[in-house]
Amino acid sequence: MSTQVHSTFSEETVREISSDLGEPEWLLETRLEALDSLSDIDMPDVIRTPGRDWTNLDALDYESFVDPLAADEEKERIEPEGVSVLSMADALDEHEDLVKEYFGSVIEPQENYLTALSTALFTTGTLIYVPKGVDAEDVKIRTTMQSQSLFNYTLVVTEESSSVTILERQDSEERSGERYYSGLVEIVAGENSHVQYGSLQDLDEETYNYTLKRGNTADYATLNWVEGNLGSRLTKSSVETNLDGEGSETKTVGAFFGHDDQHFDIAARVWHNTAHTTADLVTRGVLDDEARSVYEGVQDVGTEAWDTSSYQRENTLMLSDGSEADASPKLIINNHDTEASHSATVGQIDKEDLFYMTSRGVPDQLAKDMLVEGFFVPVLDEVEVEELRDDLDSGIVERLGH
Repeated sequence: MSTQVHSTFSEETVREISSDLGEPEWLLETRLEALDSLSDIDMPDVIRTPGRDWTNLDALDYESFVDPLAADEEKERIEPEGVSVLSMADALDEHEDLVKEYFGSVIEPQENYLTALSTALFTTGTLIYVPKGVDAEDVKIRTTMQSQSLFNYTLVVTEESSSVTILERQDSEERSGERYYSGLVEIVAGENSHVQYGSLQDLDEETYNYTLKRGNTADYATLNWVEGNLGSRLTKSSVETNLDGEGSETKTVGAFFGHDDQHFDIAARVWHNTAHTTADLVTRGVLDDEARSVYEGVQDVGTEAWDTSSYQRENTLMLSDGSEADASPKLIINNHDTEASHSATVGQIDKEDLFYMTSRGVPDQLAKDMLVEGFFVPVLDEVEVEELRDDLDSGIVERLGH
């Protein structure tokens, strides 16, 4: 079933966005093709567990809270020496050939309704370009949404034998009414390059959030992700890696903490497409009050992926009887020369651990808080970016305080 196209998503709107940003004709045509496709393509696949679809994206009234012409934000970019960290307008002025080559090369603009909508309507974006042999740390981007809707796009391109550490944050100024934030991230990791990309989402809890982050690796490249989700009313997020190059590897570390009636639909996916590739997916989440989460982890080992190592672990801790969680780890193995495993658990705080602490004089609430903080330690220990690790830890402590 195709999705209804709303009258506010018009060719005039797209042309006005593109004109305001001074874009070349090829990018306008890409936008218009994405717009034209909206009547023929479906919403992203949602995670399904037996007897239940956890997330209904079709139920959202996009027309009521998506207004791309009123987009407003505060954007902060920190650019270390030797690296280009540019707005899309500046990137098109300085590196148009690079943007044209890689824009939409990792995420097909018409992959689903929400990627097409983002491609047609994005008003803010960043190019991070790391030339050959450059080692860069502390690339930082902070986006604060100040409008009812915002479409954000990030493109990362690293050349041979380069390295970069990126920290991207999303938050919002509180305002009344439902809101929508969309973020697409494409990473092209060149041969023997090393990319660490960390994201911390702390949008206000009236915001619906759709994010898709995907990267492709060349030979011997490393692409590591850290995904932290604390905010939003509903988040549908997927972090994905195509291990296209021989000897390439990836690690995805995820953490989320939901309360009130927050809803998290979280996915981590990796495709082993060639030989000698390695993946490690680690996610931990906590739910309180009436929050809900569903997780899907996919490890897909292709027929040419000889000598593959692929591991996955997901654990969700529920602090209340009203919270709900499910997990769906999947292994798809098409090559026998593979070492792979997956595990997932959903459960309450261990009563014996709680009893042990309270029987030794620790107050009940403090004991619970300490157990939650301890639950996140294995994930936080995997986060190599100290600033992001500290921010995640602070967010967890603040949530416990509430």
